[in-house]
Amino acid sequence: MSDERIILSGIVNQDGTVAIPGENKVILTLINIEKEPVTRINTSAGRITGNTSPPTNINLYILFSAYFSGNNYAESLRFISFIIGFLQEKNVFTSSNTPRLDDAIEKLSVEMETVGSEKLNNIWATLGAKYMPSVLYKVRMLTYDGSKVTEYRPLISASSDK
Repeated sequence: MSDERIILSGIVNQDGTVAIPGENKVILTLINIEKEPVTRINTSAGRITGNTSPPTNINLYILFSAYFSGNNYAESLRFISFIIGFLQEKNVFTSSNTPRLDDAIEKLSVEMETVGSEKLNNIWATLGAKYMPSVLYKVRMLTYDGSKVTEYRPLISASSDK
């Protein structure tokens, strides 16, 4: 059994069943990817090399949801509070403050999104789940550069028992 308190997962499977293994966890769910409006790129800084199109900057919308059993409602609020506190304190991630951050990522900034009741209702309806205590964050600017895209292909080896 895993003792992870925060898991990366959808909330509901395509067949409508709950996608979360167990209870009393915080679920991190990607709910949208958005292209950052075009900004001026300083080509003299060497950002565009041998590529005719500029890199694409995207923003991610991530939802932290507290999936706790009914008698642990106060605990679910406590975990959401911990997340808000952590991301309030550390809202910029760089290689210097996050050593395991991918080298291709210069900086990620995280900001809480204000969600009105109508938008919140739409999010949960789209996810196909019942409301849980949650908080929505926008992660800004992940840069995709076509020259850096790689594909992982596992090695195929012949069986030795022919």
